[in-house]
Amino acid sequence: MFGIIGIIVIFVMVFGGYLAAGGKMTIIMQSLPYEMTMIGGAAAGAFIISNDVSGVKHTIKDIGKVFKGAKWKHDDYRDLLCLLFELVRLGRENPVGLEEHTENPTESSIFANYPKILGDQEAVDLICDTLRSASLNYDDPHQVEDVIEKRMEANLHHAMHSSHALQTIADGLPALGIVAAVLGVIKTMGSIDQPPEILGKLIGGALVGTFLGVFLAYGLVGPFAARVKGIVEEDHHFYGLIREVLIANLYNHATNICIEVGRQNTPGHHRPSFAELEEALKGLKQAAA
Repeated sequence: MFGIIGIIVIFVMVFGGYLAAGGKMTIIMQSLPYEMTMIGGAAAGAFIISNDVSGVKHTIKDIGKVFKGAKWKHDDYRDLLCLLFELVRLGRENPVGLEEHTENPTESSIFANYPKILGDQEAVDLICDTLRSASLNYDDPHQVEDVIEKRMEANLHHAMHSSHALQTIADGLPALGIVAAVLGVIKTMGSIDQPPEILGKLIGGALVGTFLGVFLAYGLVGPFAARVKGIVEEDHHFYGLIREVLIANLYNHATNICIEVGRQNTPGHHRPSFAELEEALKGLKQAAA
């Protein structure tokens, strides 16, 4: 929603200010299709050259995040803490019983209570692989922590690809705008014998290319790249919470302490209050009784 509002504000302020200053849209509208074809086409071609098929699909998909926002919300963090509480508690009471849930999470009665988390393969794999590692009797929990850290760094690097790709296009758009403007000047020079009013329109049309390149770079594509990066980093906290709770579990802290460690490491705007989480956990304890 905020993404759409931002785009509207950009267009209203830029073109509204231009019109208020006495500018006319005629020259821009006449040149727009051709300039946009050159600039947009060159940018699309450069994007395709610099990315493979999966990278292109990944970036196109992630553009939707600008409008949808982060995947994980307040209730999802609370649900994750509840899920981890159930799994850690079961692992302490019945390690063999825990294996049934970690080996086949799609058939797990515990995971089934949290369908959104179950639908995220990376979250499920991270939980199950870490709990499975704990069952291998690592002498040093730091070993597991290092493995998880490297895995999460690799996942974050991959998730950031869309932001980097968009930022690369944003960096190149002003130069592509200049290319389009130069072509417009070349066209104008071919009509140098025309009267001033015609030359003025031709020069104005050429300058539309420079305007479009800068406008698209700093008004749209650059902010899109920044927003995608911010959302990826925000969603990464969700997986970081998994790491914090399960590493605390490896150090044999009490189950409630492990969950509190996770709650404290939850981003402030998503962090459930102590009372809210305690109420949710109390419901789980009563259901298990």
